Amino acid sequence: MDSVKILICFTTLLFTYSQAATSPPSPSIILTPTPAPAPAPDYVNLTELLSVAGPFSTFLKYLESTKVIETLQNQANNTEEGLTLFVPQDKAFTSLKKPSLSNLTADQLKQLCLFHALPHYYSLSDFKNLSDAGPINTLAGGSYTLNFTDVTGTVRIGSGWTNTLVSSSVHSTDPVAIYQVNKVLLPEAIFGTDIPPPAPAPAPVPDIAPVADAPGAAADGGKGSAAKAKPSSSNKIVGWSVWRCLMMVVVSGGFMVFL
Repeated sequence: MDSVKILICFTTLLFTYSQAATSPPSPSIILTPTPAPAPAPDYVNLTELLSVAGPFSTFLKYLESTKVIETLQNQANNTEEGLTLFVPQDKAFTSLKKPSLSNLTADQLKQLCLFHALPHYYSLSDFKNLSDAGPINTLAGGSYTLNFTDVTGTVRIGSGWTNTLVSSSVHSTDPVAIYQVNKVLLPEAIFGTDIPPPAPAPAPVPDIAPVADAPGAAADGGKGSAAKAKPSSSNKIVGWSVWRCLMMVVVSGGFMVFL
């Protein structure tokens, strides 16, 4: 009985081995590694950037007092479009005489701050395309638009009231670009279209007349030595008086002198 069981087991093993040897090999399983997610961009702290760079303290003060800084932070870090910000230096505000920002309402001041921001990240090379795109919308919306001109790498900005240029790049890493401008961007939507004319050019300085070489140069009206050689009428009178006295002396002495 045991021999029968051994025979059956041996037969089963032999059949299994023959089937494995004749059947095609099973395909190998290739494991593809899952790519790691891209790291999230670093949080951009605009307050810190404007505090370190600059001096931009005046503009930063307006951003914080109007709470526009919160809108800019959200646009920079929580949107796919990013942010482009134009920042005037402190001296741009001190040189601003007319119109004065002190007469603006709280809402107008807020719109003025938003007027300095574009709801998209633009590198310096992108402004070449913006030159042909016409007016560009700002975060202030509506008719608060800017015009750009790029001439051989020099970017100029026109707001209606203001014509200025981008003087330097403060920060330009996607999704945030910050550029320094020389003037405060003043929108026509707030200040109207009665734009004051530019200051007139200074009058040319007249040439200074050369100093006379001789003491008599000024007296003779610059006529030169010929004018000085001409005897004056006073010299004639003095000369005639001398000759008259001399003749009287000669006659009174009994002598006649004919000259």
